Amino acid sequence: MTAAPPPGIYVPVPTFFAGKKAANYNAAASPLDVDTQVAHSLYLARAGIKGLVILGSTGEAVHLTNKERFEVLSGVRRALDKEGLKDYPILAGTAAQSIEETAEQLQAAKEAGSQWGMCLAPGYFAGANTQEGIVQWFTAVADRSPIPILIYHYPGVSNNVKITTSTFVTLARHPNIVGCKLSHGDISALTQIASNPEIDHEHFRTFTGLGQQLLPVIIVGGVGAIDGCAGFFPKTVVRLYELSVKRDVTDEELVERRRLQFKVSSVEELVARFGTVGIKEAISRLRGFGDRDGTRLPLHGGLPGGDAEWANWQGVVDSMQEEEDRL
Repeated sequence: MTAAPPPGIYVPVPTFFAGKKAANYNAAASPLDVDTQVAHSLYLARAGIKGLVILGSTGEAVHLTNKERFEVLSGVRRALDKEGLKDYPILAGTAAQSIEETAEQLQAAKEAGSQWGMCLAPGYFAGANTQEGIVQWFTAVADRSPIPILIYHYPGVSNNVKITTSTFVTLARHPNIVGCKLSHGDISALTQIASNPEIDHEHFRTFTGLGQQLLPVIIVGGVGAIDGCAGFFPKTVVRLYELSVKRDVTDEELVERRRLQFKVSSVEELVARFGTVGIKEAISRLRGFGDRDGTRLPLHGGLPGGDAEWANWQGVVDSMQEEEDRL
């Protein structure tokens, strides 16, 4: 059996593109800004984030060419290695629908220095998919992949494709499938995977994609989160994780744990409502990385309502910043 990613908090990092003031800016498809990509990645690594998911849904994987994918992955890997973080975990996302293209992207990810892949469930034909078809698709990808993979189940970006608990149980037995990221709000479904006695949870680890679920997910057997909010409040989300996995908590830590989960859940509403656009806006405003509206088409214009909409979130953002500063 191949090794699963270590437990903890991971960030699905956005992909940064050249800003409007750059000489090479292109409104239709602005070039990559690898320098900013590297700077944000190093900021997260130094803040206690366990690893990075690069080219996931937050990373606009579907907006990049395969050449650009390699440039982003290899650029971050080289920078981490240069800083002495040679084993720092990188999970490379894929969103291709075909088995062969997915396998090709995973091969390139390995060559770029990624240790794991994270493969979005194929949803183009979600209405016609069978569970056996999904099992065979992931099995074929895992058989071909030179790196271990995680199943990425995000119905919101994959046509509401369904993956049943029994399908996860079957796929968890594959030696090259080592976990899953579940980006949906169904705690019952997550529990039936994370606590399932038919799954070897040392081999197959369950991560939530939603920080607002972190504490309850840990309680039912999850091992961490791959969370967008951690891209701009890394220390706070890591602290919540540390308190969530601690077995013997003091009364003071219990109060802190509840307070942090409340605050994380509150600010996660920004992410839930605006997705990648909201994450990029927050990272730019709060941490100074990239343009506020630095997405590729058809994502356009940044946060709807601009400063007026951001003002609606100022209270929860300031409350989280207090925790971040304290840590």
